[in-house]
Amino acid sequence: MLKNIPPILSPELLKVLCEMGHSDRIVIADGNFPAESMGKNAIVIRADGHGVPELLDAILQLFPLDTYVEKPVSLMQVMKGDNAKTPIWDTYKEIVSKYDDRGTKAIGEIERFEFYEQAKTAYAIIATGETAIYANIMLQKGVVTL
Repeated sequence: MLKNIPPILSPELLKVLCEMGHSDRIVIADGNFPAESMGKNAIVIRADGHGVPELLDAILQLFPLDTYVEKPVSLMQVMKGDNAKTPIWDTYKEIVSKYDDRGTKAIGEIERFEFYEQAKTAYAIIATGETAIYANIMLQKGVVTL
């Protein structure tokens, strides 16, 4: 056990977050995301039973977002013609705003298939049990300054 580490972060996930360097990306994927096929060249961490918001909040307590890019947080854009609602994005905006001074300006959207292409180059993918649709989020790591 360690002090001040959110208990939702497994030892494996803590190791991965520590290993990641500046500009590396991590995907926190919903339950429908093809984590294993997208993550053939990445570390895939199972977090079944957990939702994306809880993991996002815990990760951002330890993980600086990249200040050298305009949008270090990326959401999978809703497909045209898909009338999906994404209320979970409001939760993401609140969480990101707690940890990054740019607030919602740090968040962008990426077209679905481009999101998949970028996910293939991520350092790691966390496969969650999140049931909300379009709940995938990608974070780009910044520099840790003390």
